[in-house]
Amino acid sequence: MGTGIEELTEEFFRSPTLGFGIPLALVGAVFLSLGAQFQSRGVTKVEARLGDGARAGLSPRQLLHLLGRPSWVLGTVMLGLAIVFQLTSLGFAPLIVVQPIGVVALVITAILNARISRIRLDRKAITAIGMSVGGVAVFVVVAATFAVEKRINEQQLLTVLGILAVVTAGFGVLFVRYRRRAGAMFYIAGAGILYGFVATLAKVVISRIASGDFEVLTVIAIVALLASAALGGYFVQTAYSVGSPDLVIAGLTVVDPLVAVLIGVLVLGEAVFIPLPAALLCGVAGVVAIIGVVRLAKHHPQTHR
Repeated sequence: MGTGIEELTEEFFRSPTLGFGIPLALVGAVFLSLGAQFQSRGVTKVEARLGDGARAGLSPRQLLHLLGRPSWVLGTVMLGLAIVFQLTSLGFAPLIVVQPIGVVALVITAILNARISRIRLDRKAITAIGMSVGGVAVFVVVAATFAVEKRINEQQLLTVLGILAVVTAGFGVLFVRYRRRAGAMFYIAGAGILYGFVATLAKVVISRIASGDFEVLTVIAIVALLASAALGGYFVQTAYSVGSPDLVIAGLTVVDPLVAVLIGVLVLGEAVFIPLPAALLCGVAGVVAIIGVVRLAKHHPQTHR
């Protein structure tokens, strides 16, 4: 552990902008947590008033009524601030370092939701949260030590857009066929995967604009980013109507970064200098984090009320 800390310290001095990216991502995680709590409250009230219990996704009427809920509007503003801080952090640090830090929001949201709902987090829930946070924390330390920034070329961007098109089409088909039977984890997984692409495309767009590569492909990336964010946002709101806010945040803060990290590693080449032992450690940490989310979904106190 001492060696890892020393290497991370050396990396801060080699890449001083990393010291700005991580704190910005932490602030974004706080706003993400607060925004999720307020949005969830608004969605719950609208669902109680206008929902039919079909679990078929929020209707256009329900979405319009959300605009009249002060808690939902406040939560949306906070999520907007979370996005601003996250995008800013992407300008200072590699994607595979910044994105997993959002798991901090899980701890904050779990505590807030437990207090507001007057539910005591049991040992299983606390253990699950600890696994998620611990797994992601190990991943971030290792990634921050070895990750590198690389210029994103057109072929890489086309690859990301192609994968996103296939994923979006797949979720569209599943939503149409199974939306009346889908539970919170379906919407959480869908939102997490889409947000992983949103973060990746945001990093790509920031990089290309900074290097003066603002052309047709960049515009397509921006359109894809906005469309993915809109669909992911819809999935999140629907997940709030069938699941607790800390369960939603647990899924998002693990699925989202894992997808972004996979893209960063396999497509963008940010992990090209990570040695095999460190890569294996990252893999184990990721598996632990995923198991934590699954256990939280299974043993969350609100699922047994």
